Amino acid sequence: MFVVTHREREPLHRTGTTFTFVTDGLEAAIKQAIEAAEGRDVFLSGGASIVQQAIAAGLLDELHLHQAPVLLGAGVRLWDHIGAGWKELDPIRVTPGDGVTHLYYRCIR
Repeated sequence: MFVVTHREREPLHRTGTTFTFVTDGLEAAIKQAIEAAEGRDVFLSGGASIVQQAIAAGLLDELHLHQAPVLLGAGVRLWDHIGAGWKELDPIRVTPGDGVTHLYYRCIR
């Protein structure tokens, strides 16, 4: 696991995984994750800011959104600050769940 952060710290070892803290940005963290994955898929998790950075940098092949029917009234809007290079989301599938709808998109640049 590669964690994008502003605070330097030593890797944290837990049973089954190591958390590596990356302070030089999202692109550096993804590059390290791709190298560590050795050809396997790399997944990005995070809040709106991390997703916005990945979209703006053109780093996503797919986007999986998990929508819950809760109106918070405040927070960071996901589609703000994504830059002009974003083109289109191609729907792959929608999976309804108990209290959540899973939306899967292919990212077209």
